[in-house]
Amino acid sequence: MELDLSPRLPKKVYGGDGGSYFAWCPEELPMLRDGNIGAAKLALEKNGLALPRYSDSPKVAYVLQGAGTAGIVLPEKEEKVIAIKKGDSIALPFGVVTWWFNNEDTELVVLFLGETHKGHKAGQFTDFYLTGSNGIFTGFSTEFVGRAWDLDETTVKKLVGSQTGNGIVKVDASLKMPIPKKGDREGFVLNCLEAPLDVDIKNGGRVVVLNTKNLPLVGEVGFGADLVRIDGHSMCSPGFSCDSALQVTYIVGGSGRVQIVGADGKRVLETHVKAGALFIVPRFFVVSKISDSDGLSWFSIVTTPDPIFTHLAGRTSVWKALSPEVLQAAFKVDPEVEKAFRSKRTSDAIFFPPSN
Repeated sequence: MELDLSPRLPKKVYGGDGGSYFAWCPEELPMLRDGNIGAAKLALEKNGLALPRYSDSPKVAYVLQGAGTAGIVLPEKEEKVIAIKKGDSIALPFGVVTWWFNNEDTELVVLFLGETHKGHKAGQFTDFYLTGSNGIFTGFSTEFVGRAWDLDETTVKKLVGSQTGNGIVKVDASLKMPIPKKGDREGFVLNCLEAPLDVDIKNGGRVVVLNTKNLPLVGEVGFGADLVRIDGHSMCSPGFSCDSALQVTYIVGGSGRVQIVGADGKRVLETHVKAGALFIVPRFFVVSKISDSDGLSWFSIVTTPDPIFTHLAGRTSVWKALSPEVLQAAFKVDPEVEKAFRSKRTSDAIFFPPSN
């Protein structure tokens, strides 16, 4: 069966006045299931609250738009109430309970990417809600809940049955929600638009990498992430992950062209992408991108905590390491052509600005 790597948009799973939850479907993007990857997006309207929940999969959340508040409770820890804004990345390991709230006029949009190796469904997140019409305690009998919480039957019914919303609700504007606490962001959030750059190529591109040094919880989720931004008509060097990692890429902004080449030199994807699309690069496949005039930015996870990439252009590419005689024989060219080839792209850059 031919491999389908076409970029996809998410589908709405549920929602209402408070906002909506979207997810990418393994049936439409088979690489999700094959790679045990989950991808979803939360969009909250003003006063929208994503009810407290936990998941069967570790994730990285990235705030695509807006600002708001997130509540995070690690196992046997106190709640962290965090102010979040566009560009924020948050690592969410197993067992963490979260809620999300938007008190601004602008829609709050949060992307979730993660692994589903231990999930109930390959390629799909399963969330377990603490409250609401599908909350965990709606499944227990009144007797069990009452004994667990030491409450009478009438109070139990009010607590469990009053919230008829499912997953996302709209909070009455008169209700004062928790105020973010200073210092709670430390160790939990990295803003990729403000963090020091790991790569900065003039007129080419910029990269911020999430790792255990700048976001310690990344070590607990088990995979890395980065935000890449390239300027108009620039190119991201062809390269591949040489440690058997999958690359899951969400287009944050701009537009451009993508090509992926797999085994036997076969081009398996050639497409034009724009904001909102998601695609996956299989293990060892080579990918390259060229932006349109408006530039191109993407947020990715790589399914290993410390990914290693091999680039096929630039001074540090494998071509520069191979012997001239091997290149002459391999390409079947004379020394002059090999010399011209070797003399090009002598910088360490992985992003190439447009030629003058």
